Amino acid sequence: MLERMRRWGVTYDTGFIHEGTTTRERFEPRIVGRELRIIHDDLGCDAVRVTGGDRDRLALAARLATEAGLEVWYCPFTCDVGETELLDFLADAAERAERLRGTGADVVLVTGSEIGVFVPGFLPGGTLDERLAVLARPETLRTSLPKLRTCVNAFLDRAVAIVRERFGGAVTYASLPFEGVDWAPFDIVSTDAAYGSPADPDRFRAGIRALSASGKPVAITEFGCPTYRGASGPDGHGDRIVEWEEGHAVRLDGEYGRAEDEQAACLLTLLDLFDAELVDTAFVNTFVRYDLPHRPDAREDLDLASYGIVKVLEDDLGKWYPDMPWEPKAAFLALVGRRRMQRPTSAPAR
Repeated sequence: MLERMRRWGVTYDTGFIHEGTTTRERFEPRIVGRELRIIHDDLGCDAVRVTGGDRDRLALAARLATEAGLEVWYCPFTCDVGETELLDFLADAAERAERLRGTGADVVLVTGSEIGVFVPGFLPGGTLDERLAVLARPETLRTSLPKLRTCVNAFLDRAVAIVRERFGGAVTYASLPFEGVDWAPFDIVSTDAAYGSPADPDRFRAGIRALSASGKPVAITEFGCPTYRGASGPDGHGDRIVEWEEGHAVRLDGEYGRAEDEQAACLLTLLDLFDAELVDTAFVNTFVRYDLPHRPDAREDLDLASYGIVKVLEDDLGKWYPDMPWEPKAAFLALVGRRRMQRPTSAPAR
């Protein structure tokens, strides 16, 4: 298979913060560095999109990623943080990313992620749950779009001006299609909207080509599906099959069968489409979700809802990687195999 993308990689979560909780409670530099080396050396990734809402964690993971040989997409990802605070976060991120770039590292700065949903004020609703509910009501969403698009682009204009004063590398934004982003101020057109296997591949390809209309490189900043049967199809519900209590996942909302091969097939299908459409860069979502561990009981096996390509073990270490608290899923191994077909690479070390 001819490799056409300039870069491919995975998203790497340093902790998504919401209502006082985080998707990554423990953040150990040794583990982070080891995982990023595995991403480069064993998965064969060229790049990593480092995301999260903690400034210091984001900077540490970005540095360790460059030391592992990865191109870094430095990506603040906040929730229920206001515009002023987010602009301050982006200014800080730009300064840290520029220092990293000054060491010779390849760094792309991402000026936030899906702000139309995760930043208050663009959609109706004071909380994330209220804004997500708007997405499920097409009429309400339609009436909200004109204001949302105007406000999102006004914010991004300010954000780009702030980061370009501090950062000399390429700048992009991890968008949602309905945000109607004006890509003129950016160097790369990026979208988070590739989940599951496309029901209509021709229409999906046409959407990618539309993103290329500006003549700028196109990046798919998130794509993938969870690990339960049917998750990649039109009736899949993503990771919304989890029941939460006080911000913590406790169980699934029903019985779901494990389908690691389905997740793997979805990723390979999408990567082939991206190659064929000359996408510049694409990031599998995601490497690991520490807040959604594997458990023996089917209703409590939160890993089924995880987009992660490794399965988190609550009280054990893995067999493939005896120093890691997780085990590769079929998707991980399929990605290694795909990379081996494209160019020589080593198998995961046991």
